[in-house]
Amino acid sequence: MGPGCLPNMDPGFAEGSAVKTDNWKEGSKLHFHDGNGNGMVSEVAANRPNEYMSFRHLGFVKDGVEDTTSDEVKKWSGATENYTLKGENGATELLVDMEINDEYKAMFEKMWPNALAIVKELAEGTARTTITVSAEVNAPVEKVWNCWTNPGHITRWNQASDDWHCPRAENDLRPGGKFSAIMAAKDGSYSFVFGGVHDEVVKHRLIASTMDDGRKMRVLLSEKNGKTVVNEGFETENENSLELQRMGWQAILNNFKSYTESH
Repeated sequence: MGPGCLPNMDPGFAEGSAVKTDNWKEGSKLHFHDGNGNGMVSEVAANRPNEYMSFRHLGFVKDGVEDTTSDEVKKWSGATENYTLKGENGATELLVDMEINDEYKAMFEKMWPNALAIVKELAEGTARTTITVSAEVNAPVEKVWNCWTNPGHITRWNQASDDWHCPRAENDLRPGGKFSAIMAAKDGSYSFVFGGVHDEVVKHRLIASTMDDGRKMRVLLSEKNGKTVVNEGFETENENSLELQRMGWQAILNNFKSYTESH
């Protein structure tokens, strides 16, 4: 595993995030962004290929505009984030250390294990295919969150087509809490339970979960100008084609959008 794998950790923090860089050259500028023009601006402080990479964080980026001088930025500007690779007997150990304000310590302690697990899967070639579907909902994030998480709402939008319905749903919205929904054909010919356990919950922002079959899913909400973008990423199964799975999950998300905007 080399530094080229490092940008792929971003989904562990925010679904759809990415980095813009001038080939990781020392002294060059980096933009870590969420796909909507928001994120962080940093620079490559050091780059020794296959050994060590260090970033120096400079400020925020909001709507594509850099902020490196505000009082809020000055509290942590200059903080470093470092990656060290150590190889032995055909295996590689990745060490991460970073300077950070105490108020963010707990958050990153939860996020880093997920991010490093993604790097491990990518490097070892064991990563599952992940599909992301999205929708922009014309509603504030508080309403979107309630409609997405409240079982009374879930049963009213959680179907991909008119010949299916969701007669019952449960959702214990906390880390370690279980969720389930009965997905059933209206003619009674077939039904199944879709469920799992929540791994991480950040109110109005993020729900990361593990489905009963071990696959991962993440829902990320971001609000802008009174509208809320919902990005839902899920690891695919092997029974149906990738396109069929994408279409099914997108259809449910589209149904959620219509329901939320009309209630």
